[in-house]
Amino acid sequence: MTILDEILQEKRREVEQLLAQQAVQQEKRPSRPSLFDRLYQSERLQVIAEMKRASPSKGLIAEGAEPVTQAMIYDEAGAACISVLTDAPFFKGSFEDLAAVANAVSTPLLCKDFMIHTVQIDRAKNAGASVILLIVAALTDEELTELYAYAVVAGLEVLVEVHDAEELKRALAIDAKLIGVNNRDLRTFEVDLQRTEEIAALFPFHEKRVLISESGIWQTKDALRVSKAGASAVLVGESLMRSESVTTAIQSLQVAVQEVVR
Repeated sequence: MTILDEILQEKRREVEQLLAQQAVQQEKRPSRPSLFDRLYQSERLQVIAEMKRASPSKGLIAEGAEPVTQAMIYDEAGAACISVLTDAPFFKGSFEDLAAVANAVSTPLLCKDFMIHTVQIDRAKNAGASVILLIVAALTDEELTELYAYAVVAGLEVLVEVHDAEELKRALAIDAKLIGVNNRDLRTFEVDLQRTEEIAALFPFHEKRVLISESGIWQTKDALRVSKAGASAVLVGESLMRSESVTTAIQSLQVAVQEVVR
């Protein structure tokens, strides 16, 4: 059983628990800026900064991290979007973390989780997310189509995550506008920035879509590499959580966007 299999097995149990609970009353929340609009024509590589206490591959990263404090630092440092991990067993996050951050900042807000059911999307929206993540590797075509449509109708943006050429085809088949390349293989948790370059070589940049590079971004040279490939943004968690100066770290990644000719 791969790490992804273990996570999805746990998610199915979590979904059963959520469905058994009383329906959450949807709160009225102020609208947030569009992440797509922020990224599409930006002249600099943008940073999606992640609140991340732990991961299956690295264990504890920042055990006592306080989500509101971290989010406000990210916001002040110029992050285009804040990502909050809401998975508890593997990443030590929660929907309560997401709601707390939603009340503290007005930037686009990504609920980072392994979504397999509409009830999770409802919880994410109610907690204040404006963007959700759908991982192609975790879903069948039918599930991907259903969850994407459900989120869009709910007024959410969707970051669709891929890892290889076949998954990119599946993301394009549902007309995803925000497409992230996870440089980390969720089955082995090995990281390789070449994944962004491989997907970028197949990416329809002439269409109105945005490519985001996720995982393994630590230094300016990494940002330059994925920007040269065609990424408009990077999703960064561990390196920011470990950084002594988040502002300096974020600014070091905001390199000029390279013009991609296809």
